[in-house]
Amino acid sequence: MASTLLALAALAAWLYLLIFNGGFWRLTEHDRKFAPAGASVPEGAHVIAIVPARDEAEVIATSVASLLKQDFAGRFEVVLVDDESADGTGDVARAKAAELGAADRLAVLRSDGPADGWTGKIAAMHRGFAYVRGLEKQPDFILFCDADIAFAPHVLARLVAGAAARDTVLSSLMVKLRCESPVEKWFIPAFVFFFQMLYPFRAVNDPKSKVAGAAGGVMLARPEALAKAGGLPAIRGALIDDCALGTLMKAQGPIWLGLTDDVHSLRPYPRFSDIERMVTRSAYAQLDYSPFKLAGATLGMVVVYLAPPVLAFFAESPAGEIALVAWLIMAQAYVPSLRFYGLSPMRALALPAVAACYTWFTAVSAWRHMRGRGGEWKGRYQAPA
Repeated sequence: MASTLLALAALAAWLYLLIFNGGFWRLTEHDRKFAPAGASVPEGAHVIAIVPARDEAEVIATSVASLLKQDFAGRFEVVLVDDESADGTGDVARAKAAELGAADRLAVLRSDGPADGWTGKIAAMHRGFAYVRGLEKQPDFILFCDADIAFAPHVLARLVAGAAARDTVLSSLMVKLRCESPVEKWFIPAFVFFFQMLYPFRAVNDPKSKVAGAAGGVMLARPEALAKAGGLPAIRGALIDDCALGTLMKAQGPIWLGLTDDVHSLRPYPRFSDIERMVTRSAYAQLDYSPFKLAGATLGMVVVYLAPPVLAFFAESPAGEIALVAWLIMAQAYVPSLRFYGLSPMRALALPAVAACYTWFTAVSAWRHMRGRGGEWKGRYQAPA
């Protein structure tokens, strides 16, 4: 009887997720559909990109070059905030801009690191935003973007045209993460799948929905709306900075979040430990550092992901059959994420094992936080005590 109830709970959970959770698994929100047909960049549009960077010398030349090569009819400049880099990140960026004949469109600011109560990335973003707000001519948009990504030449024009047409105060793209190593092929599609489950893009993009979020790699914001919302000091301690910014900005007007095939991450994750480090940095923050939410999330993962294959193999009828149906529904929901990364749909059957690893990452994230090692990023432990 207990196994049958557990199987029914798993099946009910998956039916709910598929039908009532914003169609997250269908991957319908994409930047190809962001700018309506006929939309174009407003005449004289002015955009300034703010790129926080800490020890990114290996990738910053590629990233900065992809920005400076944007096919954009308006005015576009880049502000790189060098966040206490020790590897010459700023010098590499300047050299690449000079090589491209675009030194006049790149400003490199030096950051002294975050003050107490600030996370490093938000502090660097604030340093850049304060610089921009001090300029005589204010831009129409601010493009916050990571230092380890590369843009296709048309991305900025598409973003600005879509933001102007939809009148969004924040428009963000989930960067297409690297998915080349065996470890990346198992874990990266699941990362995107879980993110969309937590923040269904269709709900984020619905002004009537309270769901808000963003993807930190690419965020196009209207500076006046950001300033009106209190600016970056309003989220200064947030470890999950993008979703905090999405929540802040949705109170000011429409926001939009979607996938893209045209902005790629340059950061590799060749080892299991690399994925673990990426997830554990902020997983416990997602649970508000609450042991009770951690226990609830772990129980939920066991019921929703782990119970179906275990019961399908070992439980008697009818629990086994019910669990098998839940497992197959789970796998089918995961298939679009695998196809987005060009992977075989057969990998979907292994999602429970991948989910078990992510559950472990979350537990490790909590353990590190309790030891005062939470939110680790390049030598900084940024989670609150």
